[in-house]
Amino acid sequence: MCGLLGLVCASEDEAARARDAVGAALHCQRHRGPDETDTWADAEVVYGFNRLAFIDLEHSHQPLTWGPPESPNRYTLNFNGEIYNYLELRERLAAEHGASFGTEGDGEAIVAGYHYWGPAAVSRLRGMFAFLIWDADEKVVFGARDPFGIKPLYYSSGPGGTAFSSEKKSLLELSGVLGVAEELDTRALQHYLTLQYVPEPESLHAGVRRIESGTSFTVSPGGELEFERYFFPRFTAEPVRGAADARALHDRITDVMRDSVSKHMIADPDITVGAFLSGGIDSTAIAALAKEHNPNLITFTTGFEREGYSEVDVAAESAAAIGVRHVIRTVSADEMMEALPLIVWYLDDPVADPALVPLWFIAREARKHVKAVLSGEGSDELFGGYTIYREPISLAPFEKIPGGIRRLLGKVSTRIPEGTRGKDLLRRGSLSLEERYYGNARLFRDDQLRGVLRDFTPGVGHADVTAELYRSSAAWDPVSRMQHIDLFTWLRGDILVKADKVTMANSLELRVPFLDPEVFRVASSIPLDQKITKQTTKYALRQALRQVVPEHVLNRRKLGFPVPIRLWLRDEMYDWARGIINDSGTDELLDKTAILRLLDDHKAGTLDHSRRIWALLVFMVWHGIFVEHRIKPRIPEPQYPVLV
Repeated sequence: MCGLLGLVCASEDEAARARDAVGAALHCQRHRGPDETDTWADAEVVYGFNRLAFIDLEHSHQPLTWGPPESPNRYTLNFNGEIYNYLELRERLAAEHGASFGTEGDGEAIVAGYHYWGPAAVSRLRGMFAFLIWDADEKVVFGARDPFGIKPLYYSSGPGGTAFSSEKKSLLELSGVLGVAEELDTRALQHYLTLQYVPEPESLHAGVRRIESGTSFTVSPGGELEFERYFFPRFTAEPVRGAADARALHDRITDVMRDSVSKHMIADPDITVGAFLSGGIDSTAIAALAKEHNPNLITFTTGFEREGYSEVDVAAESAAAIGVRHVIRTVSADEMMEALPLIVWYLDDPVADPALVPLWFIAREARKHVKAVLSGEGSDELFGGYTIYREPISLAPFEKIPGGIRRLLGKVSTRIPEGTRGKDLLRRGSLSLEERYYGNARLFRDDQLRGVLRDFTPGVGHADVTAELYRSSAAWDPVSRMQHIDLFTWLRGDILVKADKVTMANSLELRVPFLDPEVFRVASSIPLDQKITKQTTKYALRQALRQVVPEHVLNRRKLGFPVPIRLWLRDEMYDWARGIINDSGTDELLDKTAILRLLDDHKAGTLDHSRRIWALLVFMVWHGIFVEHRIKPRIPEPQYPVLV
């Protein structure tokens, strides 16, 4: 696990000048790997890394050099992540090809796999990863990012070469070396205000993009990047006929989850792995299965001193039921306001999910006790857990109405006052799935966004992101299509970004056992009636985990880490929010008068604008840090020991 930085230079002269610049740019991501920092250079490639060590602490240093006997220094690896099936891969490579290894770590399995199996090796990796392999014989870099996008990888290309990094900040530091201007991407801003995150492959800097999840790539010195998608998720339901078939499916789910958690617990003996525990079925199941491997497991949760906005009591009850030590961290409005600029700096691009703030605090608390935590991200996307996945059931009557009448109903809905009960149901019922569903987050609609975004561009919106995805899933049932959309939007754009950024900000590794290729293989086969019923979501998963999680957790309503910003923006956070809006230098981009009106309407209780206001506030803080350079968070130096 590390923060990687790699520069493929346009020429040898550029490389000679770049090593010091790469070393300086590493400082922006020192939190990702406080155990070890170094740079390495070949004639045309410069690597930098910050290592957070978990496996083979003494020998698996990076960059890692490996090669076959005839060319022992051919490949150099820069790798961020964990490969959970590396022992099996090493054993297979040794048996089939006579591969030999100089370390006990997982990195050599990637390089040797690439040498003997070529780019197809990526599909055999079971883990989270972003890596670069420099082939000194062929003068080419091959790299890839994991199937779901758990680990980030940014890139930037210019006259000086192409650079890759775990953190966008490091690439901005190299913009002079690359010859890339630091310009704001206004199209990405419009996407952000629609979706509450910046969708891949965009970033808010036009000169910096992201390698997409499930994608590999090659680039040569002075050459162009070439991409190839290797992961094509498909939800292909297998019928369940009768009780015996259902039991067999539930047993497969239990078995694959037990296997995945077991593999995600891997670490050297001195490293302790804990678990986040929110009180729901996903995190409770992960913790219960993890305890089978670590009887001294520690779990962590966060909440607020507001009724209805905390799972602290339920999480503590779950922790007691499965018999683990439990640590609680409550968060106040004052703490959120004070911490937001620092958190936004760590994020690189704005994410308007308020849950990332309490997650940051519990990650900081967890790092005092452990070096890695397991978490339940991905369960809802794979097993059908979001309440909105039941929407096709509630909107089924609209499907029987002729298209012309449905469109007329949509026009009628526009004349109904905002906040009127049934207005949104009528509007959404008039739309096709492709028009109405663009992921689990919904912020500004076009008619709302025109009021605050000065250069609103018609035609830029969710369809840019989802159209091709919908085309590829045209024959699937509506819930599978919604899951597919969320894999490529909400999951990798919001959930995994905040999970990676705020945990690594605290030098804490987060592992997600649900997002495992073998778990996906089973989950993708679940038929619709085993995912969604009129009474519940992720039905098959709940049945499979009956013997794993306490009874009181099985059918609880999903809360996650809810944040009371709706209440706080009317009270404790109101003056703070006005100050951010008034001080922001975003006048050319946003209508601040309209935004202040949104805030005042929200305070008056006319409508709930909290999520839209929060998205604007987060962007304004981001703009103050990365564009205006007016806001300068104090970035702490990592102070954690090598082993915890």
